[in-house]
Amino acid sequence: MIREVLGLKGLVVLMCLVALMGSAQSPRQITDFNKGWSFILDDDSNYAQPGIDTKKWRELNLPHDWSIEGQFDSTHPARNAGGALPGGIGWYRKTFIVTARDKKHYIEFDGVHRNSEVWINGRYLGKWPYGYTAFRYDLTPWLRPAGQLNTVAVRVDNSQQPNSRWYTGSGIYRDVRLVATSKTAIKHWGSFIATPDASSNRATVAIEHDVNQEGNGALKFVSAIYDAQGRKVSEADIATKRNQKYYQTLTVDRPQLWSTDRPYLYKMVTRVYQDDKWVDEYTSTFGIRYFNFDVDNGFSLNGKYLKILGVCQHHDLGALGAAFNVSAAKRQLRILKEMGVNAIRMAHNPPASKLLDLCDEMGFLVMDESFDMWAKKKNKFDYFSDFPEWHKRDLEHMVKRDRNHPSVIIWSIGNEIREQFDSTGISLTRELVRIVKDLDTTRPVTCALSESDPAKNYIYQSGALDLVGLNYKIDSYKDFQKNYPGVKVIASENVSGLASRGHYDMPSDSLRLWPSSSQFKYVENGNPDYTVSAYDNVAAYWGVTHENNWWQVKRYRYMSGLFVWSGFDFLGEPVPYPYPARSSYYGVIDMAGFPKDVYYMYQSEWTTQPVLHLYPHWNWKHGQVVDVKAYYNNADEVELFLNGKSLGRKTKIDTAFHVMWRVPYENGELKAVSYKNKKQVLTKVIRTAGAAHHLELSIENKTIDSRKNELAFISARVVDKEGNLVPDAAQLVKVNINGAGVVEGMDNGNPADTHSLKDAQHHIYKGLLLAMVKGLKPGTLKVTLSAEGLPPATTLVIVK
Repeated sequence: MIREVLGLKGLVVLMCLVALMGSAQSPRQITDFNKGWSFILDDDSNYAQPGIDTKKWRELNLPHDWSIEGQFDSTHPARNAGGALPGGIGWYRKTFIVTARDKKHYIEFDGVHRNSEVWINGRYLGKWPYGYTAFRYDLTPWLRPAGQLNTVAVRVDNSQQPNSRWYTGSGIYRDVRLVATSKTAIKHWGSFIATPDASSNRATVAIEHDVNQEGNGALKFVSAIYDAQGRKVSEADIATKRNQKYYQTLTVDRPQLWSTDRPYLYKMVTRVYQDDKWVDEYTSTFGIRYFNFDVDNGFSLNGKYLKILGVCQHHDLGALGAAFNVSAAKRQLRILKEMGVNAIRMAHNPPASKLLDLCDEMGFLVMDESFDMWAKKKNKFDYFSDFPEWHKRDLEHMVKRDRNHPSVIIWSIGNEIREQFDSTGISLTRELVRIVKDLDTTRPVTCALSESDPAKNYIYQSGALDLVGLNYKIDSYKDFQKNYPGVKVIASENVSGLASRGHYDMPSDSLRLWPSSSQFKYVENGNPDYTVSAYDNVAAYWGVTHENNWWQVKRYRYMSGLFVWSGFDFLGEPVPYPYPARSSYYGVIDMAGFPKDVYYMYQSEWTTQPVLHLYPHWNWKHGQVVDVKAYYNNADEVELFLNGKSLGRKTKIDTAFHVMWRVPYENGELKAVSYKNKKQVLTKVIRTAGAAHHLELSIENKTIDSRKNELAFISARVVDKEGNLVPDAAQLVKVNINGAGVVEGMDNGNPADTHSLKDAQHHIYKGLLLAMVKGLKPGTLKVTLSAEGLPPATTLVIVK
């Protein structure tokens, strides 16, 4: 029904195909609208008008983030808290042709940051200030006759900064699509699926349909459920009308229950008939599962106790900035899954819809969060000024868009909201909870609270929350049930530990608070190279170590779980350093996707796979006393050997999750052996590395689809002649691609590296580097990485 402009010959062919296929097509047509946009980083009101000259504009595909393409600079008004990257005003334009005018046509945006305004053929459609919620416009009244050219123009204004406490990105950074429907059709996000009664024997699936109806013709709904193999397992053709909505109930015998270990998905297809004419088809993916939060027993999924083992995640994808990419998001989730993570808190805004699709498919529980502030600001130009007029629409859009996702188990109405501290928090909390519950009563509503004293917290005193979320304040866990009688709880944000991958300061067993208190914005007397020790002994003044925090959550069954701050490092918020630090140190995993050492502490606690992780590296000064640590599981004890000599066996105590030796350094081999019932379980060896000899490459996603914007991820390690990682390697690496491909981004995990992340060259950091490669058309890419003083290394990427 809607076609992009492909040239006259291609257009004629497409129109003929549409005419031939029209009778067989679904009445609802959804078109990916990401390709073929023009962009300019400039501002002129004439850009909204059709027919202007755009020869000097840049051609690109969405999603797109123009900020990440800029240079890091301390003078940018977002400052280093916002990633030290530019904002500004940009325009996007696209032309297309509609081949059928008997339809309603909508343009749908999954997220534009921020203050977007949209025109169609010069007609103004509206403004959407918030950068994180999805929205759409009806194009129908202003479209030109079938076969004639239409122009959509989008102005994005991210010039007023600072408007966030972290990096936001700028532009149309999520998907856009065009949707054509009959005049009678299910509304945007208009089918709500719930499983009010579910077990392994039988499940009840309830559907609520909200419909735009033209005319008085009788409506009929035929809904069918299909399993993962495409087999129809249930169908209903009876609907009950109440309060202008239509309701159906289906049953599924012996359903496959969705869980974090086995995330089984079903598909619901609803056909709508008006006077027996097929007028709409609406498809949703969903899961059958049930869960419960209990005052004494924490969380259970499908009747089984489960500790929520979560991390907080901001929305950027490292070197890609805010531009959403399925490949990059899937890679992040895979790395987290292997760590043992089973839950994600979307901090502090609604995520890309495709990220929730991945959570559904890969088995992650989700806390879906709406706002970082309400009417009281945290930054000069943040959402506080839009909140009075827009919060209801934004919150409704989050809930409507996301309520069919089985991964979503908690709605969060805010993070560390300043209305905690005055009585306006009571009325606003009640209003926001009511907005959510008018749309969905199947999930609890929480708010992430930074004030743990119930007598001082007005959001808690509203009595509206189903679940209390506590940020930090781990000392309050012990007496939580005494101070909050009858209240369910989750640790909504934890730790704020700091670390640079591969850097170690000794001694390792003394807690350092960087900065030391709220009196200081940055650490005093930090490291001159902007590093932080990776021994899990450095935290921001409000935080604690990962081990201490996990012990406090683990020991109390009523603590339903936790969300560690944070899973990955992210752009912006570079505590504890000023510029040139431009991204965070909080992550368990660095921004390039390389795990820091504490990753293996969580893996040893949160998974059943055998783990033995020995660190640090073994390149030090002769005689220097080095703290050697090991994380392990599935074993009773660990023995350490230096050049074949045993340094003794050690075992963990209840409150710690590692063992440690202080070892005078000598060149050679450090070996750890774990034992269970005196039998060896695992062995880990670290050797002193010699001079850098070559680059060792590994690749994830060796075969990629250019049509799906898929990426290949190439990791480079600088190793010596024997293959040992050189821990201080820092060579400049250049990437050359022979074939139709480009470097989408490069990163080394160093939060203080101010080289552009979009360049095709970057320095190694602590021996490691990542390059992201995209194919432009089918073929084979020969990707060569060249480093100073080392022979080139080559790998192949197959592009479909």
